[in-house]
Amino acid sequence: MLNKWLLKKQINLAGFAIALCGAILFSTKAIFVKLAFHSTHTDAVTLLSLRMLFSLPFYLCIAFFASRKEGVSKLSLKQWFYIGLVGLLGYYFSSLFDFIGLQYVSAGLERLILFLYPTFSVLLNASVFKTRISRVQIIALLFTYAGIGLAYFGEFKIDTGNPNFFYGSFMIFLCSITYSFYLVGTGRLVKKVGATRFTAYAMLFATLGIFLHYFSTKSISSFVFTPLLISYGALLAIIATVIPSFMISNAMKKIGSNNVSIITGIGPVSTIIQAHYILGEKIFTEQILGTILVVIGVLLIGWRQSNVLER
Repeated sequence: MLNKWLLKKQINLAGFAIALCGAILFSTKAIFVKLAFHSTHTDAVTLLSLRMLFSLPFYLCIAFFASRKEGVSKLSLKQWFYIGLVGLLGYYFSSLFDFIGLQYVSAGLERLILFLYPTFSVLLNASVFKTRISRVQIIALLFTYAGIGLAYFGEFKIDTGNPNFFYGSFMIFLCSITYSFYLVGTGRLVKKVGATRFTAYAMLFATLGIFLHYFSTKSISSFVFTPLLISYGALLAIIATVIPSFMISNAMKKIGSNNVSIITGIGPVSTIIQAHYILGEKIFTEQILGTILVVIGVLLIGWRQSNVLER
């Protein structure tokens, strides 16, 4: 009994740590995207396509070896359909909306708006799958979203001269909605398909959607490979996509999608700090207060995990 309890504690703490590290790595995406836009003057679709081009070999290799593992069951047509749907809706569209929005809003604001996705994830789980929302999760969400709202209000006051402020914000808002479908789908499908296999297959479907979008709107001859653009594409692919995507999927398998959604609240904090020191974005009073509330929300979910382990 004691060994079983210790194993459960290790798994839950590992899930918490993996989700935290994954969220921080994901938060570097906005920094790399803003740097790429500023340095290379590329467009959202081209940069997104390059990101997935460099990610493709990793997902192909992982999908190949995961499918050949001993004891792995074949997927049904229904499972293939849902994996493709989640990959296209939850990652292709969300990435597209995100990259478009980042052309018009700051990296810090992007991460704050994007962090609305835990609300949609929890609501989807509760309404569609009848998952119970705990009291601590509700309190944690209230803290995090109060913080996000406060920071957004402060950002709006200092960015009044941006004519595309609301358009960029709306694109990120759409990204948060579509990404919540990816999280909910991941939380349900990884139990049947396996975290590694699901992530690889879903990302391959998303990559297919992105490539089709690129070739239907642009000519390959218009693409100019420069060393700087290739570097940003590689960083986006490996540091901000491949590694954290598998970390988040693995964490969901250990502690559930609702908890992962709230733990990733550290993302806005990480992005704001990076944006200040790397991009020179201002840190203002409302943003600091909002960040504190977000951190409280993250600590609450961590405290809940500890209590569950002690029972």
